[in-house]
Amino acid sequence: MTSSPRFNSTPPLGYCTNVHPGPGLDRSLRAILETAPEVRRRLAGDAPLAIGLWLSSEAAASLEPEGLAEGIRDRLAERGLLVAGLNGFPFGDFHGRIVKHAVYEPHWADPQRVEFTRRLANLLPRLVPAGTSSAGVTTLPIGWRTTFADEAAMQEARKGLASLVPALREIHDRTGVLIHIDVEPEPGCRLERADETASFLAEAIDEAGGEAARPHLRACHDVCHASVLFEEQAESIDAYRDAGVLIGRVQISNAVAFDGVGGDFRSLRPFEEPRWLHQTAVLSGDGTVRFFEDLPAALESAPEGLWRIHFHVPVFAERLGGVGTTRDDIAACLDAIGPEDGCDFLEVETYAWSALPAAMRPGSLEEGIADELRFVRGVLDAVAE
Repeated sequence: MTSSPRFNSTPPLGYCTNVHPGPGLDRSLRAILETAPEVRRRLAGDAPLAIGLWLSSEAAASLEPEGLAEGIRDRLAERGLLVAGLNGFPFGDFHGRIVKHAVYEPHWADPQRVEFTRRLANLLPRLVPAGTSSAGVTTLPIGWRTTFADEAAMQEARKGLASLVPALREIHDRTGVLIHIDVEPEPGCRLERADETASFLAEAIDEAGGEAARPHLRACHDVCHASVLFEEQAESIDAYRDAGVLIGRVQISNAVAFDGVGGDFRSLRPFEEPRWLHQTAVLSGDGTVRFFEDLPAALESAPEGLWRIHFHVPVFAERLGGVGTTRDDIAACLDAIGPEDGCDFLEVETYAWSALPAAMRPGSLEEGIADELRFVRGVLDAVAE
């Protein structure tokens, strides 16, 4: 395992606006302008607050006419907000009644995904503040793994991703902003671990022209996603370094951890909710990991072992009722990442506040997000010492 120097200049820290409802731009923007300035006020700072802006396909298309994206940028700036990157993972309504597997569609073998990501890449230089040198668009890890059972589908997905590089280079030449696409591995998807994501991206970089493509095709490291699969954070970071793949963004998130030895799973029942998938991995005493694509299936099987559940809980939470969390992995990640890794945004991504059991929710969304950002600031201060 290699060691990394601390950041000389810490990337901006902010939160992801996929916590706010959509998919229409007006509704999302109204929620952002109601919430984010109050978060900034609670943080008692004069500096702008960075946000990772989620735009659905519908919202992105509505911003294409000349001047509209710039108008959004200026409205946000008036309230002390700046766009540090775009979340290009959810294509449609991320806050629909039931999302589940739909969030992984269209996948990367579908031309709709390529065009959606191309549109976001073209919009991003018009949304970031003047003088921004680089910014990223996160995207899904190709698709849900059962969709990509054969190599032909993976080749099509790799071809689609590589096909964006000429457009990204043209954007850089025209605007001076280097746009990178950041592939985000997630449990249950075709790319779910750092090593396989690094290998895929290295192949896509080669297909797109080699070294000149490297700055444009990167990974997005989500702390919670690695934790769910019992990956050590530093080993994940090393996997990208060893493959020569940059990490464009770190998503700071926290998973549910539970000791399932003894067979009493009542503390997990409040986390059964119908909107999103809550992939679950259980580490048994012999070192094997059983994977369940959703929490209800895991509870029905009820294996003994150490449980990790993909449920984005507040990053400051060490315990929630009778369950623990993977909070310590956040410090492990921030201690491992360094300036050579290419990260230009640290993004708190807790989108599931509304799905938390009622007794575990903060007094307001603004209060919860502000507490998360304070917590991460403290972690950054501690790892810098």
